[in-house]
Amino acid sequence: MLAQQRHDYVLDQLRTHGAVRVTDVVAGLGVSDGTVRRDLEVLEQQGLLVRVRGGAMLPGGPRPGVAADGAEPFPSDDPGALPPGGSSGGAVLGMLVPSAAYYYPQVIRGAQSAVARAGARLVLGVTDYDHQRDLAQLRDLIRSGCDGLLVTTATGPVVQAPVMELLEHSGLPYLLVERRSAAVFDHADCVLSDHAQGAYRAVEHLAALGHRGVALFVQATPTARLVAHGYAEAVRLLGLDASAPVSAPEQGADRLAQIDAFARACRESSATAALVHSDQEAILLVQRLRAQGVRIPEELAVIAYDDEVAAFAEVPLTAVAPPKFEVGRTAGAALLDRIAAGSSRPARQTVLQPALVLRDSSRPPVGAPEQPEQPGETAAGRPGAHPATTVPEHPVGAR
Repeated sequence: MLAQQRHDYVLDQLRTHGAVRVTDVVAGLGVSDGTVRRDLEVLEQQGLLVRVRGGAMLPGGPRPGVAADGAEPFPSDDPGALPPGGSSGGAVLGMLVPSAAYYYPQVIRGAQSAVARAGARLVLGVTDYDHQRDLAQLRDLIRSGCDGLLVTTATGPVVQAPVMELLEHSGLPYLLVERRSAAVFDHADCVLSDHAQGAYRAVEHLAALGHRGVALFVQATPTARLVAHGYAEAVRLLGLDASAPVSAPEQGADRLAQIDAFARACRESSATAALVHSDQEAILLVQRLRAQGVRIPEELAVIAYDDEVAAFAEVPLTAVAPPKFEVGRTAGAALLDRIAAGSSRPARQTVLQPALVLRDSSRPPVGAPEQPEQPGETAAGRPGAHPATTVPEHPVGAR
């Protein structure tokens, strides 16, 4: 039976009953216990369910440990899960995010999976990248009676003093998500993606393919500075052409005009590849270049940063994929642990590595010598690739 058929079966059972047991899925499909558990893990990573003890439930479903139909509690399935009625059970976490439409939905789903597993509840505050709403939304979450706060400010990558002061004065446990304190030495808990590392890996991959001129486009977001830093370090350490175009438009700049200017700069330079943040800008760049007769990736290889919609470009885009769901899941679990343990638990500052997802848009430049694979070598093991963070969506070279 194909994995997609098993996944469809599990989701159908969830929609019908609200929860499923591993043993019931094993009996219904005639597959092994381990196969079902791996399927549930995959579906949880996609935000489609929440694993609980002995099975799974829909996100936002009943308290973990109690089946939706009132049956007896699931037996223990996850040694890391908090027991029903544990010290953080019933807690309410406030979560401040700059967007509920792009990038952060997966972070939210990850946090919700950890919160629901512990029998807690998540309450959102969304600022739509308006930094003036950060303090107002946080005050609303504090007044609502939240037991702890997950905080991603509209500006970044560091959290500014007024927000940090409010968090400290609130007396509530808090954790910064995809942000860190502006203080050089700080005790604040945080969970974030290593965006500089993600950008470095993208440029490293292009260099391994034979590209010496790699251009950069970053939009004005809190992530841009980190992506630009990783790119600059890769160019320096790998000895690439430092004259390749770099574009970092100011916030509010004409988006299409900036993309067109960057496309023109790439055509007029020796650049044979580009790293573009974000997916939307990368897709627009590919569209504009292809309309002008530029072949992608033959004349310009492109790697997008974010991997939200990169797979749906005219030429499916290789992309850096920050671990958004895992960032949210790790953050939610860490804050619940902080609430349960109190001040006795040491501060935790967790950095997670992005993955590089290989698709059609990153190939060697025209005229570059073929790079023969060594016996047993995979796409993730080619020179310059990082085995732990390079994920081929399909074999490189397949159309």
